[in-house]
Amino acid sequence: MSEAPEETEETLAETFRGVARQLRHQTQRTLAPWNVTPSQARALGVLTRHGSMRLGALSEHLRIAARSATEVVDALAEDGLVERHADPCDRRATLVAVTARGAEVATGIRAARAAEAEEFFAKLDDADRESLARILRALRT
Repeated sequence: MSEAPEETEETLAETFRGVARQLRHQTQRTLAPWNVTPSQARALGVLTRHGSMRLGALSEHLRIAARSATEVVDALAEDGLVERHADPCDRRATLVAVTARGAEVATGIRAARAAEAEEFFAKLDDADRESLARILRALRT
């Protein structure tokens, strides 16, 4: 009677999911001091880089539904990290902008995320980092 060989090796997809899970947990720990979610941190980053914008444009940048962007902005506004104001080009429209406190938080998050990434990828030499970046860009398209 022959038995099927035991599968002890992870598949590529399982390994990838495991690394992604590690990154998500590390990101949550990194963001904890600011009491922001990854989605909120992404929104702050977009607004910091691109300046004030309408909710629809923000949702496009974040690749989320407009309703979800509204929830993210509501939470950020409640914490004083962003504010809404009238669009000077269209009185009916509202723009979302980062507050001074939001800019400080965004700067802190950016520095913490850079340190987090450096620590996470420190196991890889420069050539492996370049290869991984190339592979991930190819997969993302």
